[in-house]
Amino acid sequence: MPPRHDDYAAMRYHANAKSLVAAYLIWFFLGYGGIHRMYLGRWVSGLVMLGVFVMSWVLSLVFIGYIGLGFILVWWALDALLMPGLVSRSNEALIRRLSR
Repeated sequence: MPPRHDDYAAMRYHANAKSLVAAYLIWFFLGYGGIHRMYLGRWVSGLVMLGVFVMSWVLSLVFIGYIGLGFILVWWALDALLMPGLVSRSNEALIRRLSR
């Protein structure tokens, strides 16, 4: 007997749901580059964060980039507080996509 649509959707959800623990680990080790945002499906803000980080790192050679690195540090710290909501919204969007 083939799986029902609900069973199939539940299997797909559990296979693709984002983990809060994984998100925090990515945030801690690679968060300054926005990788945690990309993991949660927020590609634009993740790429902006990565771009600002790379540009600031390059410009820090002439002492201008430290402002951008400070901005990234504040953004990184705020994301630690926002992480549960980001993961929840990502998983809710997955439920909406699967329920179509």
